[in-house]
Amino acid sequence: MDKLSDKRIIVVGGGAAGLMAAGIAAQTAQAAQAAQAVQAAQAAQAAQAAALKTPQTEVILLEKGNRLGRKLLLSGKGRCNITHDGDIADFIEAYPGNGKFLHSALRQFDNETLRRFFQKHGVPTKVERGGRVFPESDQAESVTQALMGFAREQGVVIHTHQHVNAVRLSKPGSSHKNPIEPQNHVVGVSTSQTFWPADAVIMAVGGASYPATGSTGDGYAIARAIGHEVVTAMPALVPLKTAESWPRLAQGLSLRNVTVSLWIDGIKKQEGFGEMLFTHFGVSGPLILTLSRGAARALKAGSRVEVKINLKPALTQEALIARLNRDWEKRGATHFKNALGDLLPKSLIPVIADLSGIDSAKQARQISTAETRRLALLLQAVPLTVTGTLGLKAGIVTAGGVDVCSLDPRTMASKHIKGLYWAGEVVDVDGVTGGYNLQAAFSMGYSAGQAAAGDVA
Repeated sequence: MDKLSDKRIIVVGGGAAGLMAAGIAAQTAQAAQAAQAVQAAQAAQAAQAAALKTPQTEVILLEKGNRLGRKLLLSGKGRCNITHDGDIADFIEAYPGNGKFLHSALRQFDNETLRRFFQKHGVPTKVERGGRVFPESDQAESVTQALMGFAREQGVVIHTHQHVNAVRLSKPGSSHKNPIEPQNHVVGVSTSQTFWPADAVIMAVGGASYPATGSTGDGYAIARAIGHEVVTAMPALVPLKTAESWPRLAQGLSLRNVTVSLWIDGIKKQEGFGEMLFTHFGVSGPLILTLSRGAARALKAGSRVEVKINLKPALTQEALIARLNRDWEKRGATHFKNALGDLLPKSLIPVIADLSGIDSAKQARQISTAETRRLALLLQAVPLTVTGTLGLKAGIVTAGGVDVCSLDPRTMASKHIKGLYWAGEVVDVDGVTGGYNLQAAFSMGYSAGQAAAGDVA
């Protein structure tokens, strides 16, 4: 790099946000340089124009691992749920963690623009149940390769095995009493091996979930060291452990079209409809993951947490009782436990029979009105006591991170360090399942890349 005239942008992190940020920064810089060259040529004599040199902007991506996009490869069970097909105006509600902060970024680079981007780079997409958008290939690898190809086409220089441990500032000893006026400027980043000078730095280092992919929370310590507030990281979209041991009897059973509600200290706080899964430790699946953020925060606060499963949400209480009575009449002398075969999956029958308190050997026609009503109530509110989560190691995304109050939502720029940008899961933003978190990462990366290139031009 020619230090007298050229500029450098460094992107730290080779995930969804980092790859998008790097490619967009290089693309934006090239467009600006081309425009500057045209203006120079128009303003100068031909001989003088030939001697003019348009300043170049170099974009470097530093990744601490041995390959890029490792977490992308795991997303959507290896299929990569890149976004959601809903109206972008409704997206904000899908981010319980600071959704309003994303308003500008989502408008700049929305879900339709993202799908066109991948179409252009050889990855056509499809919409599946619930509005989830996947690559037609059903391969997360195709998404990663498209992003890497885009970055390289724009001239991004990629270095792996570069573990950044600090952002370097022009005035590292200054305080940040006035967050509106930048107190210092970023001058580069440091690894254990070397110092990388830069005019702008985009930190897209990920959160603290799935640490095996490289998301080990490094960005939080770096942010704190330069004066950024960091909201304590917690797992979001994470399976839940239960006090009751009976879920292991139904281990592997996936329920569709059920309703699950989250209860905190006896008060219903959240409810969702969809799919869930029983495991050897408790419960998982899309519905549970969506409720897990609230459960984790309540557990941390010392509250009593329960989930209640409505196995028959399409029926009113009275309609369900009428259905049960028809079953009792149909089954007649059949024992109660065996009379539930038309109502429940096989692995749940002994569980519900036991929880109901009805004698399993009792004949169906002998079941009382009170017992039938009690069973109906149970079927629409099967209780489980939540004792914990599987932690950050199993969380799909991280709740917490760099405080959004210190960032410009239009550009992802730090409000008190000029030339520094944050994007992706390292920022305190998290959404529900369905492609929303990757859309947020791509949108933030786009905003940061475009802004950084514009600022150094």
